[in-house]
Amino acid sequence: MKLFLAPGACSLSPHIALREAGLPFEAISVDFATKRTSDGRDFNAINPKGYVPALELDGGDVLTEGPAIVQYIADQAPNAHLAPANGTLERYKLQEWLGYLSTEIHKAWGPLWNSRATDEAKVAARTAILRRLGLIEQTLARQPYLLGGTFSVADGYLFTLLGWARFTDVDLTALPNVQAFQARVAARPAVQEALAAEKALRGRIG
Repeated sequence: MKLFLAPGACSLSPHIALREAGLPFEAISVDFATKRTSDGRDFNAINPKGYVPALELDGGDVLTEGPAIVQYIADQAPNAHLAPANGTLERYKLQEWLGYLSTEIHKAWGPLWNSRATDEAKVAARTAILRRLGLIEQTLARQPYLLGGTFSVADGYLFTLLGWARFTDVDLTALPNVQAFQARVAARPAVQEALAAEKALRGRIG
């Protein structure tokens, strides 16, 4: 498999999932300015949507959209317990969290990355992000991870989003359980490996 990513982007989520799953893969970085990949291809030909992540399977098929990709990864390594079994209520709860993270939190960050966004739009975005993280703060007060006592692909996604806070002036100090979660996930060996690999890729790109 080949994971098309950009260091620090939301593609960190499936990157973490692949390492947690212990699956063999190749990380291919994407230059958004040129839409070229580090292996010399036109990224738009791989993913016409033009953004990461994209996962190219060994047979040539390509999956896009983070929530779909991380569930695929989890299902390839069931012994890693990154997702509940298909058809169970717990699996639908995972999908519920992935949907919430994707549509309510991930997208809320948009104005904070947009140089043309007004100050008012950025203030509104930070307010929305913190309000929506409030639900997660309550959940993490009861349990270490989003689904309970076991790390799942939803936690890798949440960790990825939280990593953007320090670059966009989103103050997490009023969310101690969220901060404790962030530190807990950061200490996982697979997460450390993913972060180190992306740091190295960023250095080669620079």
